[in-house]
Amino acid sequence: MSACLTPPAISEDLLRRYDIAGPRYTSYPTADRFVEAFTVQQYEQALAQRASGALVGGSAPLSLYVHIPFCESVCYYCACNKVITRHHERAGEYLQALRTEMDLTLGHLGRMPSVSQLHLGGGSPTFLSDEELGQLMQDIQQRFRVAPGAEISIEVDPRTVSAERLRHLRGLGFNRLSFGVQDFDPAVQKAVHRLQSFEDVQALMQGARELGFESINVDLIYGLPLQTAASFQRTIAQVCELRPDRIALYGYAHLPQRFKPQRRIDIAQLPAAGDKLAMLSAAIGGFLAQGYTYIGMDHFALPNDALSVAKRQGRLHRNFQGYSTQADCDMIGLGVSSIGRVGVTYSQNAKTLYEYYDLLRQGQLPVNRGLALNRDDLVRRAMIMALMCQGRVAFESIELAHLIKVPDYFRAELEQLRPLEEAGMVQLSADAIEVTALGWYFVRAVAMVFDRYLQADRTRAQFSKII
Repeated sequence: MSACLTPPAISEDLLRRYDIAGPRYTSYPTADRFVEAFTVQQYEQALAQRASGALVGGSAPLSLYVHIPFCESVCYYCACNKVITRHHERAGEYLQALRTEMDLTLGHLGRMPSVSQLHLGGGSPTFLSDEELGQLMQDIQQRFRVAPGAEISIEVDPRTVSAERLRHLRGLGFNRLSFGVQDFDPAVQKAVHRLQSFEDVQALMQGARELGFESINVDLIYGLPLQTAASFQRTIAQVCELRPDRIALYGYAHLPQRFKPQRRIDIAQLPAAGDKLAMLSAAIGGFLAQGYTYIGMDHFALPNDALSVAKRQGRLHRNFQGYSTQADCDMIGLGVSSIGRVGVTYSQNAKTLYEYYDLLRQGQLPVNRGLALNRDDLVRRAMIMALMCQGRVAFESIELAHLIKVPDYFRAELEQLRPLEEAGMVQLSADAIEVTALGWYFVRAVAMVFDRYLQADRTRAQFSKII
Protein backbone atom coordinates (compact mmCIF):
# COMPACT_ATOMS: atom_id res chain seq x y z
CA MET A 1 0.00 0.00 0.00
CA SER A 2 1.63 3.23 -1.09
CA ALA A 3 2.16 6.07 1.33
CA CYS A 4 0.38 8.48 -0.99
CA LEU A 5 -2.85 6.55 -1.23
CA THR A 6 -5.92 7.61 0.71
CA PRO A 7 -6.53 5.13 3.54
CA PRO A 8 -9.39 2.75 2.81
CA ALA A 9 -12.77 3.46 4.36
CA ILE A 10 -13.11 1.27 7.45
CA SER A 11 -16.62 1.17 8.80
CA GLU A 12 -17.24 1.05 12.53
CA ASP A 13 -19.25 -2.11 11.94
CA LEU A 14 -16.23 -3.80 10.38
CA LEU A 15 -13.96 -2.64 13.20
CA ARG A 16 -16.37 -3.95 15.79
CA ARG A 17 -16.84 -7.27 13.97
CA TYR A 18 -13.10 -7.88 14.06
CA ASP A 19 -12.48 -6.53 17.56
CA ILE A 20 -11.20 -9.99 18.47
CA ALA A 21 -8.09 -11.38 20.13
CA GLY A 22 -5.42 -13.15 18.14
CA PRO A 23 -1.66 -13.75 17.81
CA ARG A 24 0.78 -11.21 16.42
CA TYR A 25 2.57 -14.00 14.51
CA THR A 26 6.14 -13.05 15.25
CA SER A 27 6.46 -16.81 14.87
CA TYR A 28 4.35 -19.77 13.84
CA PRO A 29 3.57 -21.79 15.82
CA THR A 30 3.25 -19.02 18.41
CA ALA A 31 5.23 -19.00 21.67
CA ASP A 32 2.23 -20.13 23.73
CA ARG A 33 2.56 -23.49 21.93
CA PHE A 34 6.09 -24.10 23.18
CA VAL A 35 6.39 -27.16 25.42
CA GLU A 36 8.72 -28.16 28.25
CA ALA A 37 9.14 -31.54 26.55
CA PHE A 38 11.49 -29.74 24.16
CA THR A 39 14.95 -30.41 25.60
CA VAL A 40 18.19 -28.46 25.71
CA GLN A 41 19.73 -31.39 23.82
CA GLN A 42 17.41 -30.68 20.89
CA TYR A 43 18.54 -27.06 20.90
CA GLU A 44 22.20 -28.09 21.05
CA GLN A 45 21.64 -30.46 18.13
CA ALA A 46 20.13 -27.63 16.08
CA LEU A 47 23.16 -25.43 16.86
CA ALA A 48 25.53 -28.24 15.87
CA GLN A 49 23.65 -28.85 12.62
CA ARG A 50 23.96 -25.19 11.74
CA ALA A 51 27.67 -25.28 12.56
CA SER A 52 28.16 -28.31 10.29
CA GLY A 53 26.33 -26.69 7.39
CA ALA A 54 23.52 -29.27 7.55
CA LEU A 55 20.78 -26.64 7.87
CA VAL A 56 19.27 -24.90 4.85
CA GLY A 57 20.42 -21.29 5.05
CA GLY A 58 22.87 -22.21 7.79
CA SER A 59 25.63 -20.12 6.23
CA ALA A 60 23.55 -16.93 6.39
CA PRO A 61 24.41 -14.39 9.12
CA LEU A 62 22.62 -14.68 12.43
CA SER A 63 20.22 -12.34 14.15
CA LEU A 64 21.12 -11.83 17.81
CA TYR A 65 18.72 -10.73 20.56
CA VAL A 66 19.90 -9.88 24.09
CA HIS A 67 17.33 -9.42 26.86
CA ILE A 68 18.14 -7.01 29.70
CA PRO A 69 15.31 -7.52 32.24
CA PHE A 70 15.95 -4.70 34.72
CA CYS A 71 13.85 -1.54 35.16
CA GLU A 72 14.06 1.07 37.92
CA SER A 73 10.29 1.52 38.11
CA VAL A 74 7.24 -0.35 36.91
CA CYS A 75 4.97 0.83 34.10
CA TYR A 76 1.52 -0.45 34.96
CA TYR A 77 0.60 -1.49 31.40
CA CYS A 78 3.77 -3.57 30.92
CA ALA A 79 3.58 -7.20 29.84
CA CYS A 80 7.33 -7.74 29.38
CA ASN A 81 9.52 -10.08 31.38
CA LYS A 82 11.22 -7.68 33.79
CA VAL A 83 12.81 -7.24 37.20
CA ILE A 84 12.00 -3.99 39.04
CA THR A 85 14.97 -2.84 41.09
CA ARG A 86 17.02 0.25 41.95
CA HIS A 87 20.01 -1.95 42.84
CA HIS A 88 22.18 -1.38 39.78
CA GLU A 89 24.86 -3.66 41.19
CA ARG A 90 22.66 -6.59 40.13
CA ALA A 91 23.69 -5.92 36.53
CA GLY A 92 27.22 -7.24 37.13
CA GLU A 93 26.05 -10.78 37.91
CA TYR A 94 23.73 -10.70 34.90
CA LEU A 95 26.47 -9.61 32.49
CA GLN A 96 28.66 -12.47 33.74
CA ALA A 97 25.77 -14.88 33.13
CA LEU A 98 25.40 -13.56 29.58
CA ARG A 99 29.10 -14.21 28.96
CA THR A 100 28.68 -17.76 30.21
CA GLU A 101 25.63 -18.31 28.00
CA MET A 102 27.44 -16.95 24.94
CA ASP A 103 30.40 -19.27 25.57
CA LEU A 104 28.17 -22.30 26.04
CA THR A 105 26.27 -21.42 22.85
CA LEU A 106 29.45 -21.02 20.82
CA GLY A 107 30.65 -24.36 22.13
CA HIS A 108 27.99 -25.89 19.87
CA LEU A 109 27.76 -23.20 17.21
CA GLY A 110 31.46 -22.57 16.60
CA ARG A 111 33.54 -19.46 17.13
CA MET A 112 32.88 -16.02 15.62
CA PRO A 113 29.68 -16.63 13.62
CA SER A 114 28.59 -13.66 11.52
CA VAL A 115 25.78 -11.44 12.86
CA SER A 116 23.83 -9.05 10.61
CA GLN A 117 21.28 -7.92 13.19
CA LEU A 118 21.78 -7.21 16.91
CA HIS A 119 19.01 -5.98 19.19
CA LEU A 120 19.08 -5.15 22.92
CA GLY A 121 15.62 -5.29 24.46
CA GLY A 122 14.05 -5.56 27.88
CA GLY A 123 13.11 -4.42 30.45
CA SER A 124 15.25 -1.34 29.96
CA PRO A 125 18.67 -1.95 28.39
CA THR A 126 19.58 1.61 29.40
CA PHE A 127 19.33 0.44 33.03
CA LEU A 128 22.95 -0.58 32.41
CA SER A 129 25.59 2.07 32.97
CA ASP A 130 27.69 3.39 30.09
CA GLU A 131 30.56 1.20 31.25
CA GLU A 132 28.35 -1.88 31.48
CA LEU A 133 26.90 -1.30 28.00
CA GLY A 134 30.44 -0.92 26.70
CA GLN A 135 31.47 -4.17 28.40
CA LEU A 136 28.46 -6.00 26.96
CA MET A 137 29.20 -4.81 23.43
CA GLN A 138 32.85 -5.81 23.86
CA ASP A 139 31.79 -9.27 25.10
CA ILE A 140 29.56 -9.72 22.04
CA GLN A 141 32.17 -8.51 19.56
CA GLN A 142 34.79 -10.83 21.03
CA ARG A 143 32.53 -13.80 20.33
CA PHE A 144 30.50 -12.84 17.25
CA ARG A 145 31.62 -11.17 14.05
CA VAL A 146 29.29 -8.22 13.59
CA ALA A 147 29.01 -7.78 9.83
CA PRO A 148 29.68 -4.41 8.15
CA GLY A 149 26.38 -2.55 7.80
CA ALA A 150 24.67 -4.65 10.47
CA GLU A 151 21.52 -3.31 12.10
CA ILE A 152 22.47 -2.64 15.72
CA SER A 153 19.52 -1.42 17.76
CA ILE A 154 18.59 -0.75 21.36
CA GLU A 155 15.34 -0.01 23.18
CA VAL A 156 15.60 3.26 25.07
CA ASP A 157 13.61 4.54 28.03
CA PRO A 158 13.71 8.33 27.48
CA ARG A 159 13.74 8.84 31.25
CA THR A 160 17.12 7.07 31.55
CA VAL A 161 19.18 8.72 28.79
CA SER A 162 20.70 12.09 28.03
CA ALA A 163 22.37 13.56 24.97
CA GLU A 164 25.69 12.36 26.39
CA ARG A 165 24.38 8.80 26.76
CA LEU A 166 23.11 8.82 23.18
CA ARG A 167 26.57 9.88 22.05
CA HIS A 168 28.03 6.96 24.00
CA LEU A 169 25.57 4.54 22.39
CA ARG A 170 26.48 5.81 18.94
CA GLY A 171 30.16 5.37 19.77
CA LEU A 172 29.48 1.75 20.75
CA GLY A 173 28.12 1.10 17.27
CA PHE A 174 24.36 1.37 17.79
CA ASN A 175 22.74 2.79 14.65
CA ARG A 176 19.05 2.37 15.51
CA LEU A 177 17.00 3.49 18.50
CA SER A 178 13.52 2.66 19.74
CA PHE A 179 11.97 5.14 22.18
CA GLY A 180 9.19 3.94 24.44
CA VAL A 181 6.71 6.84 24.45
CA GLN A 182 3.22 5.25 24.66
CA ASP A 183 1.38 8.60 25.17
CA PHE A 184 2.27 12.25 25.76
CA ASP A 185 -0.80 13.20 27.81
CA PRO A 186 0.32 13.93 31.43
CA ALA A 187 -2.85 12.45 32.97
CA VAL A 188 -2.43 9.21 31.03
CA GLN A 189 1.26 9.05 31.91
CA LYS A 190 0.44 9.45 35.60
CA ALA A 191 -2.22 6.73 35.39
CA VAL A 192 0.33 4.22 34.00
CA HIS A 193 3.26 5.44 36.15
CA ARG A 194 5.46 6.66 33.30
CA LEU A 195 6.11 10.41 33.31
CA GLN A 196 8.14 11.89 30.45
CA SER A 197 7.59 15.18 28.67
CA PHE A 198 7.23 15.80 24.97
CA GLU A 199 10.04 18.36 25.18
CA ASP A 200 12.47 15.83 26.66
CA VAL A 201 11.72 13.26 23.95
CA GLN A 202 11.94 15.94 21.27
CA ALA A 203 15.38 17.00 22.48
CA LEU A 204 16.60 13.39 22.57
CA MET A 205 15.36 12.68 19.05
CA GLN A 206 16.98 15.84 17.73
CA GLY A 207 20.23 14.83 19.40
CA ALA A 208 19.99 11.30 17.98
CA ARG A 209 19.59 12.65 14.45
CA GLU A 210 22.59 14.94 14.86
CA LEU A 211 24.59 11.90 15.99
CA GLY A 212 23.69 10.03 12.80
CA PHE A 213 21.39 7.26 14.04
CA GLU A 214 19.99 5.70 10.85
CA SER A 215 16.50 4.92 12.13
CA ILE A 216 14.46 6.06 15.13
CA ASN A 217 11.33 4.22 16.21
CA VAL A 218 8.60 5.41 18.59
CA ASP A 219 6.29 3.01 20.42
CA LEU A 220 2.71 4.10 21.14
CA ILE A 221 -0.18 2.39 22.93
CA TYR A 222 -3.86 3.15 22.52
CA GLY A 223 -6.50 2.01 24.99
CA LEU A 224 -4.65 3.14 28.13
CA PRO A 225 -6.48 4.51 31.19
CA LEU A 226 -7.80 8.08 30.86
CA GLN A 227 -7.08 8.18 27.14
CA THR A 228 -9.78 9.75 25.00
CA ALA A 229 -10.08 10.06 21.25
CA ALA A 230 -9.27 13.77 21.56
CA SER A 231 -6.27 13.31 23.87
CA PHE A 232 -4.77 10.57 21.71
CA GLN A 233 -5.23 12.69 18.60
CA ARG A 234 -3.01 15.29 20.29
CA THR A 235 -0.38 12.62 20.91
CA ILE A 236 -0.58 11.58 17.25
CA ALA A 237 0.00 15.18 16.18
CA GLN A 238 2.97 15.47 18.52
CA VAL A 239 4.50 12.24 17.19
CA CYS A 240 4.07 13.45 13.62
CA GLU A 241 5.87 16.65 14.68
CA LEU A 242 8.78 14.51 15.91
CA ARG A 243 8.81 12.68 12.57
CA PRO A 244 10.28 9.34 13.69
CA ASP A 245 11.37 6.99 10.92
CA ARG A 246 9.14 4.23 12.29
CA ILE A 247 6.07 4.05 14.50
CA ALA A 248 4.79 0.98 16.34
CA LEU A 249 1.17 1.41 17.43
CA TYR A 250 -0.11 -1.23 19.85
CA GLY A 251 -3.54 -1.77 21.32
CA TYR A 252 -3.44 -2.17 25.09
CA ALA A 253 -4.50 -5.64 26.23
CA HIS A 254 -5.74 -5.59 29.83
CA LEU A 255 -4.83 -9.03 31.21
CA PRO A 256 -4.29 -8.48 34.95
CA GLN A 257 -4.62 -12.20 35.65
CA ARG A 258 -1.42 -12.74 33.64
CA PHE A 259 0.51 -9.52 34.25
CA LYS A 260 0.61 -8.40 37.87
CA PRO A 261 1.50 -4.70 37.25
CA GLN A 262 -1.77 -4.28 35.34
CA ARG A 263 -3.69 -4.88 38.57
CA ARG A 264 -2.74 -1.32 39.55
CA ILE A 265 -4.78 0.05 36.65
CA ASP A 266 -8.27 1.24 37.53
CA ILE A 267 -10.48 -0.65 35.08
CA ALA A 268 -13.08 2.14 35.31
CA GLN A 269 -10.54 4.48 33.69
CA LEU A 270 -10.05 2.32 30.59
CA PRO A 271 -11.62 3.77 27.43
CA ALA A 272 -14.72 2.13 25.97
CA ALA A 273 -14.45 0.00 22.85
CA GLY A 274 -15.91 2.76 20.70
CA ASP A 275 -13.27 5.21 21.91
CA LYS A 276 -10.48 2.71 21.19
CA LEU A 277 -11.77 2.29 17.66
CA ALA A 278 -11.83 6.07 17.22
CA MET A 279 -8.23 6.27 18.43
CA LEU A 280 -7.11 3.61 15.99
CA SER A 281 -8.95 5.19 13.10
CA ALA A 282 -7.49 8.62 13.89
CA ALA A 283 -3.99 7.20 14.16
CA ILE A 284 -4.22 5.36 10.84
CA GLY A 285 -5.56 8.41 9.05
CA GLY A 286 -3.16 10.78 10.79
CA PHE A 287 0.00 8.85 10.00
CA LEU A 288 -0.93 8.14 6.39
CA ALA A 289 -1.85 11.80 5.89
CA GLN A 290 1.67 12.69 7.04
CA GLY A 291 3.23 10.46 4.39
CA TYR A 292 3.91 7.31 6.40
CA THR A 293 3.70 3.92 4.70
CA TYR A 294 1.51 1.34 6.40
CA ILE A 295 3.87 -1.62 6.80
CA GLY A 296 1.35 -4.06 8.20
CA MET A 297 -0.64 -4.77 11.32
CA ASP A 298 0.43 -1.93 13.64
CA HIS A 299 3.61 -0.57 12.07
CA PHE A 300 4.22 2.56 10.00
CA ALA A 301 7.42 3.88 8.40
CA LEU A 302 8.56 6.82 6.30
CA PRO A 303 8.79 5.95 2.58
CA ASN A 304 12.60 6.00 2.54
CA ASP A 305 12.99 3.85 5.67
CA ALA A 306 14.44 0.38 5.14
CA LEU A 307 11.16 -1.25 6.24
CA SER A 308 9.18 0.65 3.59
CA VAL A 309 11.76 -0.20 0.95
CA ALA A 310 11.70 -3.87 1.95
CA LYS A 311 7.92 -3.94 1.74
CA ARG A 312 7.91 -2.38 -1.74
CA GLN A 313 10.52 -4.89 -2.90
CA GLY A 314 8.79 -7.91 -1.34
CA ARG A 315 11.67 -8.51 1.12
CA LEU A 316 9.79 -7.95 4.36
CA HIS A 317 10.17 -10.61 7.08
CA ARG A 318 9.02 -11.19 10.63
CA ASN A 319 10.89 -12.43 13.67
CA PHE A 320 10.39 -12.25 17.42
CA GLN A 321 11.01 -8.49 17.34
CA GLY A 322 8.34 -7.87 14.70
CA TYR A 323 8.81 -6.74 11.09
CA SER A 324 12.37 -6.94 9.83
CA THR A 325 14.40 -6.24 6.71
CA GLN A 326 16.58 -9.26 7.43
CA ALA A 327 16.26 -12.48 5.48
CA ASP A 328 14.48 -15.43 7.04
CA CYS A 329 17.49 -16.18 9.25
CA ASP A 330 18.32 -18.04 12.44
CA MET A 331 18.08 -16.03 15.65
CA ILE A 332 20.02 -16.61 18.86
CA GLY A 333 18.23 -15.37 21.98
CA LEU A 334 20.44 -14.56 24.96
CA GLY A 335 19.33 -13.72 28.48
CA VAL A 336 16.45 -14.60 30.76
CA SER A 337 13.21 -15.49 28.88
CA SER A 338 14.81 -14.85 25.45
CA ILE A 339 13.39 -16.73 22.46
CA GLY A 340 15.50 -18.04 19.61
CA ARG A 341 15.03 -19.88 16.36
CA VAL A 342 17.57 -22.26 14.82
CA GLY A 343 16.66 -24.44 11.87
CA VAL A 344 13.23 -25.96 12.46
CA THR A 345 13.30 -25.36 16.22
CA TYR A 346 12.17 -22.59 18.54
CA SER A 347 13.57 -22.37 22.06
CA GLN A 348 13.01 -20.16 25.09
CA ASN A 349 15.23 -19.57 28.09
CA ALA A 350 14.12 -19.85 31.70
CA LYS A 351 11.82 -17.00 32.70
CA THR A 352 13.16 -16.28 36.20
CA LEU A 353 16.64 -15.07 37.11
CA TYR A 354 16.94 -17.78 39.76
CA GLU A 355 16.37 -20.60 37.28
CA TYR A 356 18.41 -18.87 34.55
CA TYR A 357 21.43 -18.49 36.84
CA ASP A 358 21.05 -21.99 38.28
CA LEU A 359 21.13 -23.70 34.88
CA LEU A 360 24.20 -21.72 33.83
CA ARG A 361 25.99 -22.59 37.08
CA GLN A 362 25.42 -26.24 36.16
CA GLY A 363 27.20 -25.61 32.85
CA GLN A 364 23.95 -25.98 30.91
CA LEU A 365 22.32 -23.73 28.36
CA PRO A 366 19.29 -22.16 30.12
CA VAL A 367 16.64 -23.44 27.68
CA ASN A 368 13.53 -24.73 29.44
CA ARG A 369 10.96 -25.02 26.66
CA GLY A 370 10.56 -24.85 22.92
CA LEU A 371 9.24 -26.63 19.86
CA ALA A 372 10.50 -28.76 17.00
CA LEU A 373 8.36 -27.90 13.98
CA ASN A 374 6.73 -30.69 11.99
CA ARG A 375 5.93 -30.66 8.26
CA ASP A 376 2.46 -29.18 8.75
CA ASP A 377 3.92 -26.39 10.94
CA LEU A 378 6.39 -25.49 8.20
CA VAL A 379 3.73 -25.36 5.48
CA ARG A 380 1.45 -23.18 7.61
CA ARG A 381 4.34 -20.95 8.68
CA ALA A 382 5.12 -20.29 5.02
CA MET A 383 1.49 -19.36 4.34
CA ILE A 384 1.14 -17.12 7.40
CA MET A 385 4.45 -15.31 6.93
CA ALA A 386 3.71 -14.66 3.25
CA LEU A 387 0.39 -13.10 4.27
CA MET A 388 1.90 -11.06 7.12
CA CYS A 389 4.90 -9.80 5.16
CA GLN A 390 4.05 -9.70 1.46
CA GLY A 391 0.27 -9.65 1.68
CA ARG A 392 0.19 -12.32 -1.01
CA VAL A 393 0.52 -16.08 -1.21
CA ALA A 394 1.44 -17.47 -4.62
CA PHE A 395 0.34 -21.11 -4.49
CA GLU A 396 3.09 -22.27 -6.84
CA SER A 397 5.88 -21.17 -4.49
CA ILE A 398 4.31 -23.02 -1.55
CA GLU A 399 3.62 -26.10 -3.66
CA LEU A 400 7.18 -26.32 -5.00
CA ALA A 401 8.76 -25.80 -1.58
CA HIS A 402 6.51 -28.20 0.35
CA LEU A 403 5.30 -30.69 -2.30
CA ILE A 404 1.59 -30.09 -1.73
CA LYS A 405 -1.38 -28.77 -3.68
CA VAL A 406 -2.63 -25.70 -1.84
CA PRO A 407 -6.30 -26.00 -2.94
CA ASP A 408 -6.36 -29.56 -1.60
CA TYR A 409 -4.23 -29.11 1.52
CA PHE A 410 -6.07 -25.96 2.61
CA ARG A 411 -9.53 -26.70 1.26
CA ALA A 412 -11.27 -25.91 4.55
CA GLU A 413 -9.19 -22.78 5.18
CA LEU A 414 -9.85 -21.37 1.71
CA GLU A 415 -13.55 -21.81 2.36
CA GLN A 416 -13.16 -19.94 5.68
CA LEU A 417 -11.66 -17.02 3.74
CA ARG A 418 -14.91 -16.48 1.81
CA PRO A 419 -16.47 -14.13 4.42
CA LEU A 420 -13.24 -12.12 4.46
CA GLU A 421 -13.40 -11.97 0.68
CA GLU A 422 -16.98 -10.73 0.85
CA ALA A 423 -15.85 -8.06 3.35
CA GLY A 424 -13.25 -6.89 0.84
CA MET A 425 -10.20 -7.98 2.82
CA VAL A 426 -8.79 -10.61 0.47
CA GLN A 427 -9.03 -11.57 -3.18
CA LEU A 428 -8.99 -15.27 -3.98
CA SER A 429 -7.99 -16.70 -7.34
CA ALA A 430 -7.10 -20.14 -8.63
CA ASP A 431 -3.42 -19.61 -7.89
CA ALA A 432 -3.11 -16.96 -5.16
CA ILE A 433 -4.45 -15.18 -2.09
CA GLU A 434 -4.08 -11.41 -2.17
CA VAL A 435 -4.59 -9.16 0.87
CA THR A 436 -6.32 -5.93 -0.16
CA ALA A 437 -5.50 -2.42 1.07
CA LEU A 438 -8.40 -2.81 3.50
CA GLY A 439 -7.25 -6.28 4.49
CA TRP A 440 -3.84 -5.02 5.62
CA TYR A 441 -5.55 -3.52 8.67
CA PHE A 442 -6.96 -6.95 9.56
CA VAL A 443 -4.10 -9.14 8.34
CA ARG A 444 -3.94 -10.99 11.66
CA ALA A 445 -7.52 -12.16 11.11
CA VAL A 446 -6.55 -13.45 7.66
CA ALA A 447 -3.51 -15.27 9.04
CA MET A 448 -5.53 -16.80 11.89
CA VAL A 449 -7.49 -18.87 9.38
CA PHE A 450 -4.35 -20.93 8.72
CA ASP A 451 -3.38 -21.39 12.39
CA ARG A 452 -4.16 -25.06 13.08
CA TYR A 453 -3.61 -24.72 16.83
CA LEU A 454 -5.89 -21.71 17.16
CA GLN A 455 -8.58 -23.26 15.00
CA ALA A 456 -8.46 -26.40 17.16
CA ASP A 457 -9.03 -24.84 20.57
CA ARG A 458 -10.20 -21.24 19.95
CA THR A 459 -8.55 -20.19 23.23
CA ARG A 460 -7.61 -16.59 22.64
CA ALA A 461 -7.73 -15.01 26.08
CA GLN A 462 -3.93 -14.82 26.19
CA PHE A 463 -3.70 -12.70 23.04
CA SER A 464 -4.11 -8.98 22.40
CA LYS A 465 -6.93 -7.64 20.22
CA ILE A 466 -6.05 -7.66 16.53
CA ILE A 467 -7.06 -3.98 16.13
